Amino acid sequence: MAKLKSRGQLINVAIIEDDRGIRSAIDAFLRLQNDIISAGAFGSVEEFLSSNGSAPDVLLLDVQLPGMSGIDGIRPIKEKFPGIQIMMLTVYHDADRIFSSLRAGANGYVLKSAPLTDIKQDILTLFSGGAPMSPQIARKVTEYFSQSSGMPMPESLTAREKDVVHALVDGLSYKMVSDRLGISMETTRFHIRNIYEKLHVHSKAELITKVLKSR
Repeated sequence: MAKLKSRGQLINVAIIEDDRGIRSAIDAFLRLQNDIISAGAFGSVEEFLSSNGSAPDVLLLDVQLPGMSGIDGIRPIKEKFPGIQIMMLTVYHDADRIFSSLRAGANGYVLKSAPLTDIKQDILTLFSGGAPMSPQIARKVTEYFSQSSGMPMPESLTAREKDVVHALVDGLSYKMVSDRLGISMETTRFHIRNIYEKLHVHSKAELITKVLKSR
C-alpha cells in the first residue's frame, strides 16, 4: 500500500515517455514543484530498468512505447521496485488498454490531455493511497460494468459490502456511497476497510482489478 505523505516529505517521480516534447514538458513542470523531486525522465522501459538511480515513489508510464510496451513493462518494473506506484499516462482511453493496465498492476490511469496541475494532483492522490483515474477513464469503467449481465462478487463479501463495491466501481466518492446507500460515512469506511481486508487489496484500482479477474 502506498505510504501516506507526511508534511514536508518530497515525492520522487520518474517519467517514461517516448515523445521528447511531452516528456520534457512534464519533467520541467514537476521540477518546479516544491513537494516533488524528479527521479529521471526516460524514453523507454528498457532505459528506465537499466538506470542506476534511486527508486521512484511514483512512475508516470506511457502505454505505447518503442520496444517493450508500457503495459508489458509494469511487471518487471514492479519486480525491480516493489514499492513503486505506477500511473499510466496515455492518449488511449479504450477499455482493452485500461483493463490490461489494471490487470498488470497499474495503480492509476490518466490521459495526457489532462492539465499539468491535474496530473500533479493525481500524483499526490496516488502517493497517498488513492487510485486516480481521468473522468473519461472512470466513465469507461462504469460503462463496462453497466453493459455486463452482472458483476460477479467474491462470496466472502456480505450483501451490503457488495453494494459498496458496485458504488465504488460506479466512480462514487465515499460521501456519495453513503448517500446512495443511506448509511453514515463512518459505516461506509467500516465496510470499505472490511472489503479491502477480505479481498487483500489496498486501493480502488486494485479492487477493480480483483473483480475483473473474477469474471
